[in-house]
Amino acid sequence: MRSYKVDIEVFERMPVTRAVLVQSIPAIVAQLITLLYNWADTFFLARLNKPELVAAATIVLPLYLMLTAIGNLPGVGGGSQFSNHLGKHDYTGAQRVASVSFWMGIMLALACCLLFPLCGDTLLSLIGANERTLGPAREYAYWVITVGGIPVIMNLVLANLVRAEGMALQASTALSAGGLLNCVLDPILILPSMGNLGIAGAGIATAVSNMVSVVWLLAVIYRHRQTGVLTFAPRLLRYVSCYIGKIIKVGFPSSVQYMLTVLAVAALTYFVAQYNTEATAALGIVKRLDYLPLYFTIGLSQGILPLLAYNHSSGNAYRRNRVFRCGCIISFCFAVLCFAVYEIGAYPLAMLFTQEPMTVSYTVPFLRIQVVAMPFMAVCYPAITLFQAMERSRQALICSILRKGVVDIPLLIVMNSLWPLFGCMWVQPIVDFTSMLVALYFLFILRKE
Repeated sequence: MRSYKVDIEVFERMPVTRAVLVQSIPAIVAQLITLLYNWADTFFLARLNKPELVAAATIVLPLYLMLTAIGNLPGVGGGSQFSNHLGKHDYTGAQRVASVSFWMGIMLALACCLLFPLCGDTLLSLIGANERTLGPAREYAYWVITVGGIPVIMNLVLANLVRAEGMALQASTALSAGGLLNCVLDPILILPSMGNLGIAGAGIATAVSNMVSVVWLLAVIYRHRQTGVLTFAPRLLRYVSCYIGKIIKVGFPSSVQYMLTVLAVAALTYFVAQYNTEATAALGIVKRLDYLPLYFTIGLSQGILPLLAYNHSSGNAYRRNRVFRCGCIISFCFAVLCFAVYEIGAYPLAMLFTQEPMTVSYTVPFLRIQVVAMPFMAVCYPAITLFQAMERSRQALICSILRKGVVDIPLLIVMNSLWPLFGCMWVQPIVDFTSMLVALYFLFILRKE
């Protein structure tokens, strides 16, 4: 019988705070490097002093987030189920989950890349592309979605599965390598003094970096093929009917949250785009800055998900709850720190991205309003992760849809009519606060069970 070497030290015996840090720090670093290359895209496009290019990248962002939503279905669902089977020492079941998740990701990615060219212009126009931004938005979307869509989705699937086997550092190293490559390629491909490809250069850099990360992750899995549990053998697809339901059930809330994020960001972009291109460019800059605490919290949540799922399935509720509490404290403290820095330094932060006066005049108040949501989000995300690890899909789904898409789109209409343009910025703090209250209520109920 084949012998598997799974590092259970971090799951079962390591002190909780250290285990959370060991699992989360690599994931957080990878997320922050991903954010860095998003910043790099915006920074170098803004150097061209063409607000329509920054606005075009902002318009494509909701569609890029849609790829993340799709990747989270097999990624988060498969990773959580994989850790659950490891917690029960059911390595055969874990292998079947891994194979089903991998091929599910491939099929979904292919579908996205083949469908987008058929309806891309319509989607971009619905989000807010106009005669100034449709051309560059189409050019950018070709590289990051049509060409780069498969590696975006498979990055999520593979990284979640590798992390679920206890190899958080290896998963994050792969993602970080791609992100750093993107930062190097951006100025080379974008700037007139070098490649002079403009927004197409930003798209090419993103696509290439994601491809490199996928190859790296596959190499990590191949290197551990003799002792690791992960396998993507097509022969295991005959068990698809036994596992795909649970994968979808666990991954669905996370996927829905990102899909609703797409709708919410698209709606916000549409409302802002009705005013002027500079306001749309300012929104793009604010979203990049706003992503710092968000990506930190997502990285931390990704890191603790295997710990939560493993200890839940093994029956160690005490350790599971301590992992969650530690994760919440870390994410909340970082969000409060970002809130303080952004409120105080909004103007110099805006000037880092652009010196165009009108864009800066929108960026500063937009940022100071949006950051109010950060501490609320920092509690809500780990709570949703806990619900997913415990297979409490209803609670995870309710919190997810409250954060994005259900409340905020109607609220956009109301706030925009009460306080044109700037009222739209207050929508996110309101919905994040509401979602946090509901998550805390569910946590209180779970504690009494």
